[in-house]
Amino acid sequence: MTDQTQTSQKQQTRQPWRWPQPLAGKNSRIWYGGDYNPEQWPREVWQEDVRLMKQAGVNIVSLAIFSWSRLEPAEGQWDFSLFDEVIDLLGSNGIAVDLATATASPPMWLAKAHPEILPIDEDGRTFWPGARQNWRPTSPVYRRYALEMCRHLAEHYKDNPYVVAWHLGNEYGCHNLYDYSDDANAAFQKWCEERYGTIDAVNKAWGTDFWSQRMTSFDQILVPRHVNGFPNPGKLLDFKRFSSDALLDFCKAERDAIEAVTPDKPCTTNFMVSGAIATGIDYDRWGADMDFVSNDHYFTPGDDHLSELAFSASLMDGIARNKPWLLMEHSTSAVNWRPVNYRQEPGAMLRDSLAHLAFGADGILYFQWRQSQAGAEKFHSAMVPHAGADSQIFRDVCDQGRVLSDLTDAGVLGSRVESSKVAILFDNESGWALQHPTVPTQKLAQFTEPFSWWKAMADLGITADVVPVDGKWQDRGVVVVPNVYLMDEGLADRLRDFAREGGTVIVTYMSGIADRSDRIWLGGYPGALRDLTGVRVEEFSPMGDDFPGVPDHLDLDNGATAHDFADVVTDTADDARVVSRYTADKASGMDGVPAIVLHPYGKGRSLYVGCRLGDTDIAGSLKPLLGDLGLAGLVRSTPQILRVVRVSPDGTKFVFLFNRTREAVSARVEGEVLVASQADAGTAAAAQVAGEPETTEGTIFPAGLIVSRVDD
Repeated sequence: MTDQTQTSQKQQTRQPWRWPQPLAGKNSRIWYGGDYNPEQWPREVWQEDVRLMKQAGVNIVSLAIFSWSRLEPAEGQWDFSLFDEVIDLLGSNGIAVDLATATASPPMWLAKAHPEILPIDEDGRTFWPGARQNWRPTSPVYRRYALEMCRHLAEHYKDNPYVVAWHLGNEYGCHNLYDYSDDANAAFQKWCEERYGTIDAVNKAWGTDFWSQRMTSFDQILVPRHVNGFPNPGKLLDFKRFSSDALLDFCKAERDAIEAVTPDKPCTTNFMVSGAIATGIDYDRWGADMDFVSNDHYFTPGDDHLSELAFSASLMDGIARNKPWLLMEHSTSAVNWRPVNYRQEPGAMLRDSLAHLAFGADGILYFQWRQSQAGAEKFHSAMVPHAGADSQIFRDVCDQGRVLSDLTDAGVLGSRVESSKVAILFDNESGWALQHPTVPTQKLAQFTEPFSWWKAMADLGITADVVPVDGKWQDRGVVVVPNVYLMDEGLADRLRDFAREGGTVIVTYMSGIADRSDRIWLGGYPGALRDLTGVRVEEFSPMGDDFPGVPDHLDLDNGATAHDFADVVTDTADDARVVSRYTADKASGMDGVPAIVLHPYGKGRSLYVGCRLGDTDIAGSLKPLLGDLGLAGLVRSTPQILRVVRVSPDGTKFVFLFNRTREAVSARVEGEVLVASQADAGTAAAAQVAGEPETTEGTIFPAGLIVSRVDD
């Protein structure tokens, strides 16, 4: 490798994992409930709410998330009476409280008195009050008021036996991730100084000699406000890092204010790991600072519904480092913020909840308990819909409560997700870098390659784990490196060591291209991994349809089709085997160019896939190589079924089977059936093979599932 500046993140010390404990006299259960907003309703509704919560099996609610204007109706005037009454009503009925800091949205009086807390966009426009999160993460004024709120809440409720956890903020950065104010500018300068130490190190990392952007002091650094051209890619990448860190710093300040008063109760905040794309927050970095991690997830309509959910939930298990996590929000049916808000299909509500549970969630919560009568989210579904308790949604909510109770009794709590032999690496920062307007093609901006590989593995009958790039993956058999564009020497060495000791590393195009500062590794692509992959790429060959006659695809000789992007592989190592080439007209210069290359490395091997293939073609391309890659023993005969396993310390297994298709699918059901939803668990006599658990042949219908227990 060439000698160039590396700026890897420092290793973080993780908070010890702490989980919300049950109310006094209660046993630990799978947490079940949702956001509760009693301030939207008269008192007589509160009594009805508690009665229905008990009927549904609800044992926890998130409270006061958007309640600052109730708790402090005017500066310095505190009123806890409403929430005192509600918390006592809930707790006396066996319902615990996850109490929010109420800082997600400032009250109108604060914004009016201190407009300097309001965010500024890159064009200099102010985000005025009227929605939510209208505050700057770097505003010292807002921090002062927010931490005062935290301290008052903590002091008031520090001895309340019904508060079991603290809910910091809410969906940090959902609407105020990027702020271009003077406060942000000063904080960005300080962040750069702490990260790099000297202005010369910043100049080198950002390549500021290009376009005469060289700086001589930190006060010359500007946040990337609107410019008349392309912004500096290194600077923009660091601004995204800074923006995530600025919100994390604010979140940690809230946590510290709470824990200074109530150190015995765990803190969390709700992530937004959803959509299988790079998010604006580096949630793996955030996870290290939470007592336990939580997530808000809303389904993707259509064919990818279950696959995207499973991908996101698996990534959450990776962020949680295989510890229990909380599903803080999802929906009973339609959301209200898409152009078209599709309803859930029958059976999907329970299926989705148990899919999150299968991937390690020990709590299932919704937004929200009762559907709002007014406001911006009044058409968002809820546990009690506008139609009331006499509705299919509420009946399903009650059924789900019984299922979660049964699974608790069966012993699911205390089990952990069984690791897959296949890990798909997810690097949020690489996703940020590929969103820059000057990369070879904007078609990679959505960073969907990790998801494509997850679906391809599922199509082969393999349930892969999604693991943060800095997480634990060295104990697997196969590691997929999809579009990990940013790569320092440390990560490259870890991958080499993994292959050298017998592992399989699958590397895709646009991986190992640049260091962590977005400076290109020289000598040919993939610069950081040329020796491991056994290939050398001199040029890229993007594809599109924006000009007549440009290439819009490339055919491979194995029957697959590449789209959007391909590498021009000019050299392969002497011991490498080209397993597929492009077939194209001579004028293209791509005919016969290697597309997929297998390369031995130490006791292991690498597979280089130098083009973008859809999940179907990825699976098809892997099939003849399963033995070479060490995947043959992992393939199941029914890839239509997603199989996830949780294992207890005593060896008991809980096997979750989900139908991935829109057709009925036959399934091999192991052990004792605990849950069968939209499924026939099988009535044939159990057939037992020596050394294997009893099995029956069942049928799982669309949106269906079966959960069974296999005793050790």
